[in-house]
Amino acid sequence: MHLTTSTVGRKVLMAVTGLLLVGFIIVHLLGNLSIFAGTEAINIYAEKLHSLGPVVWIFRAVMLALFAVHITFGIQLSMENSTASPEAYAIKKRQITTFSAESMIYTGVILLVFVVYHLLHFTMHVVHTDATDAINTLVNGRPDVYSMVKLSFEKAFVSLVYIAAMFALFFHLGHGLSSFVQTLGFNNGPSQSKVIAVGKLVAVVFLIGYAMIPFVFLVGIK
Repeated sequence: MHLTTSTVGRKVLMAVTGLLLVGFIIVHLLGNLSIFAGTEAINIYAEKLHSLGPVVWIFRAVMLALFAVHITFGIQLSMENSTASPEAYAIKKRQITTFSAESMIYTGVILLVFVVYHLLHFTMHVVHTDATDAINTLVNGRPDVYSMVKLSFEKAFVSLVYIAAMFALFFHLGHGLSSFVQTLGFNNGPSQSKVIAVGKLVAVVFLIGYAMIPFVFLVGIK
């Protein structure tokens, strides 16, 4: 089987890259949640990451490569499915599906655009420089990442963009996690409903975990 040319092979690659990306999302969320422990906690966390130097950039490059493979094959498979039945039926028999399943390609593209925006924002400091310049200030000898985040998310536009992106992530994972299990052949009839439920639960956890960070700054809780 040629993984990159056969439909099954590309679905397997999408499943594997998707799982690796979920692993990254978990680690990233755990690090970001340190902001609720206060200024010192998030600044120490950011300093530790920065001290890794090239390792961090290599890791980011690998994650971006996985993302590129995932979304490229996703678009290809979606286009192939569309062209397989180009003519609309007079009477369309609708299969049982969900909004998450039908919007996978759209939420995937939204997340791609968001990742680029996120890198330009908090990593490269190209956009919202009035807030990201705060990192040039030292607090206890460390770059003030906390103030950078706070100043950014106090802006309604920035917070709403991040929260909207997390809803896209929620819908994408809501279907993606159960689809991953099915692609690898672990999902059968009796377990299907449980797999779907677990996928939705995980998606909700990510939504709450990520979205509450901009939310608390936007409403002035922090």
